[in-house]
Amino acid sequence: MAETTEKPFTLSVPDADIELLHKKLELARFPDELEGAGWDYGAPLADIKRLVAHWKQGFDWRKAEAEINKLPMFTRDIEVEGHGKLNIHYVHQKSEVKDAIPLLFVHGWPGDFLEVRKLLPLLTAKSSDNPSFHVVAISLPGFGFSEAPKKPGFAGRQYAEVLNNLMLSLGYNEYVYQGGDWGHIVGMHTVHHFGHKHIKAWHSNMPLSSRRPTLLTHPLILINTVFATTFDKSAREGIAKTLKFVQKGRGYFMEQATKPQTLGYSLEDSPVGLLAWIYEKLVGWTDSYPWTDDEVLEWISIYWFSRSGPAAAGRIYYEMTRGNSSEIFAGAQWSSVPLGVSYFPGELGRMPKSWSHLLGKLVFESEHDKGGHFAAFEQPEKLAGDLRKMYGKGGPAHGVVPGKNGYD
Repeated sequence: MAETTEKPFTLSVPDADIELLHKKLELARFPDELEGAGWDYGAPLADIKRLVAHWKQGFDWRKAEAEINKLPMFTRDIEVEGHGKLNIHYVHQKSEVKDAIPLLFVHGWPGDFLEVRKLLPLLTAKSSDNPSFHVVAISLPGFGFSEAPKKPGFAGRQYAEVLNNLMLSLGYNEYVYQGGDWGHIVGMHTVHHFGHKHIKAWHSNMPLSSRRPTLLTHPLILINTVFATTFDKSAREGIAKTLKFVQKGRGYFMEQATKPQTLGYSLEDSPVGLLAWIYEKLVGWTDSYPWTDDEVLEWISIYWFSRSGPAAAGRIYYEMTRGNSSEIFAGAQWSSVPLGVSYFPGELGRMPKSWSHLLGKLVFESEHDKGGHFAAFEQPEKLAGDLRKMYGKGGPAHGVVPGKNGYD
């Protein structure tokens, strides 16, 4: 299944790779831009030029690299049926609390393992008031510094195997789970395959599902939906936001789900193209988060310097949809594993809250007035607070991991 020992990981990008990046930035050609285009056509030219200039002359990758290396990072070979061994990168931050709760944190696209960084001191802290967690934050295969799959067919079951086998290899036979974006989607598959026996509860900050309530399957949820969309302004606004995103914001999804290799040539060769491709999402998917240029460029640099290159991460869209011929949740059934959800107003897809019951056994809900798609990065205190309430004393999932209640 996995190697018996983990190997410490230190990020050290070769000087030659940094020099090549700077040469490419120097040689960059920019497109023109229509007058008054703003964000309507995509990332504004002025923003991209400013960020490229800072990437060349102001951004200090070595400083960022040194900060990243303060995280307890490791790699380990994980066996995946039909795909052999993959060398997986992850953060493993243990708490001082003996009975801390093992928690697996899973990112999405265009995210990475660093989304967990602001959560770590909050979740691993020792306190008589809040539960503490041993936190594992994986780089999904093909992302960051994890090895990418070599063959087609790496989808829901395979991601579930990687995630669960990693936790088992660390000695966490029973644990809890948190994810958003692909972290939520592969979480559905992981809970389906390994729920109850290994995953004792899970939490999502992107509670979406392909299931829809009908009069025959979920009559009460359907009635609630009709009521909410008629009388609840917030519910109507959420659905309108979702429909707008489906209409105007899913081009990236279709391209990566159908022809990721074609797109990959540009992302792999052009740092400016990669920057624009992801920067548009960082701004558009957050809830007016005040990005600094250094934050943006650190985020993009993780993709540029990634182990398998920036093109590899986008293939998850193709594999999970079978080239856009299957929906991403196919095969992941409703589960009675306790589920908690957090609602953030800037999330891309906002369906009626009652639909969260379609995902699993809903035991915890929390709604916030600020925050977007990257909740762990934008609003770490709020997300950590929800996990503390869900798993803390008096919470609906307190004590779900036998012998690991989060307190001394």
